[in-house]
Amino acid sequence: MTYLATRALIRLSPTAPDEDVRKFLQGLVTQDVVLGALPTYAALLTPQGKVIADFLVWADGADVLLDVAADQADGVVKRLSMYRLRRAISIAREEGLAAHWSLEAHEGAAPDPRLAALGYRWLAPADDAPVDGEYLAHRLSQGVAEGAEITDLLWLECNAVDLNGVSFTKGCYVGQENTARMNWRQKVNRRVVVVPAEQSRADRRIVDYPALGLSVEHWRVADITAPPAWFEVSPET
Repeated sequence: MTYLATRALIRLSPTAPDEDVRKFLQGLVTQDVVLGALPTYAALLTPQGKVIADFLVWADGADVLLDVAADQADGVVKRLSMYRLRRAISIAREEGLAAHWSLEAHEGAAPDPRLAALGYRWLAPADDAPVDGEYLAHRLSQGVAEGAEITDLLWLECNAVDLNGVSFTKGCYVGQENTARMNWRQKVNRRVVVVPAEQSRADRRIVDYPALGLSVEHWRVADITAPPAWFEVSPET
């Protein structure tokens, strides 16, 4: 079918009429969720600009839903709740809906905001036939890393610019200072890449997928010789 069992949803809901969930997230995540169109791709970073988790951000009326790796969902709920302070916002996992994926257009679906070649995403109740294996193989074939594959790395090293995961005009957010400095000074010296097993190196490896013959690795930009078509390497980097 189309259900992604390795993904989870987090719902943020206002619990007072004058509360605005998007404005709350605006000061925390890397992409513009107030003026920008949703769904969008974004991340929650440490103050140093390293990835805590990446996710797709969806609108649902006054609520916002985060489509995140299932093994990172509880940590994201905890971190967002820490930032909530006294704001009238409910933050919890959404068990009634699930993330879905297909390479074909589907009613109610949106193109993946990272890369058109990744296919279509939508939210609906879970079905009984997960397609996580197919999704993983296709995502890696396009050279796109996510979830635990990029945790604790600097956001711009995770190809955030190429994959529409960062706004440099929306204002401050956690980790913004270092992220902006890297961009303007063009100091992105390493990037995350997906490489065939025969090119893999243990000192660069983050996650290995032997059944697919692929590894997700952290390479120096100067050493990358065959990036995917969407991957841009500045000559100044």
